[in-house]
Amino acid sequence: MDWMNQAAISAQKSDAVFFYVFGLSVAFLIFITALMIYFVVRYSKKRHPKAEQIDGHVGLEILWTTIPLVLFLSIFYYGWTNYEYMSQAPRDAMAVDVTARQWSWSFEYPNGKKSKVLFAPINKPMKMDVHSADVVHGFFVPSFRIKIDAVPSRTNTTWFQATKLGSYDIECTVICGVDHSLMLSKVIVVPEEEFKAWYFGGEDAPEPGASFRAAEAHPDLKNMPMGLGVLTAKGCLACHSVDGKPKVGPTLKALYGKEQQVLVAGNPKTVTVDDAYIRRAITRPMDQVVRGYPPAMPQTPLTEQELNEVVRYIKSL
Repeated sequence: MDWMNQAAISAQKSDAVFFYVFGLSVAFLIFITALMIYFVVRYSKKRHPKAEQIDGHVGLEILWTTIPLVLFLSIFYYGWTNYEYMSQAPRDAMAVDVTARQWSWSFEYPNGKKSKVLFAPINKPMKMDVHSADVVHGFFVPSFRIKIDAVPSRTNTTWFQATKLGSYDIECTVICGVDHSLMLSKVIVVPEEEFKAWYFGGEDAPEPGASFRAAEAHPDLKNMPMGLGVLTAKGCLACHSVDGKPKVGPTLKALYGKEQQVLVAGNPKTVTVDDAYIRRAITRPMDQVVRGYPPAMPQTPLTEQELNEVVRYIKSL
């Protein structure tokens, strides 16, 4: 679940404050409960049939006033410093204009590009300038632990620095109308090179994070290894198996490290299946056709991240 992920620095800081407060609460619960049980037993009527008047203890009163005060001030300081940190975006953060409206999100980047999902490079700060085109909304990314109101005629600011690749939910936290529950989007975190290729590319530049969007479109891919998800989404498993069974193309099981007979310009050649071979077989399949199989594999466009995941998955087989 998204709320269990720590996919950004903000999530790590927010969770640290939460667990600090939670830990203190549990410690005090155990301490007070233990004292209560002790006093019930120690000062029961059976042990003390005659009650004694207690006038008070100045030292004890100072102690039980000072200790909670110090702990509560530490909670305030810890929470405030983290809030202050998260409210001030770094100077090198990319500013994205976030517009909320009934019932959708839109994102505009500094170069004028627009999208319905938020694309973000990994390990780079992103500043969100959030406002609303109609009513009050709430911009919330559970995996990043960031939440800020989107208000008409006002811009509120927050920021994040994603630390994990993937696709993460964006939700509206304010009941904003009949289709409030449908006001959803995604943050798609991709390698910096992939983001730059899209950001600086022309109008025809493909949107980044194709494998993550494929997993969202096909829920059955979500629990797969990312490399297997890419192979499934791209249709590669129609011709290649991962369990050793023969198909139109060679099986991928136990393929890595194997010596393969291929045809190069019609001439037979023996090659070892390594990272370079797999990459070439995907991006330029006609360069080296495996003997005994038809030259039917089309060139499959994959991003660098997708290629890395496919190679990693085939190696695992």
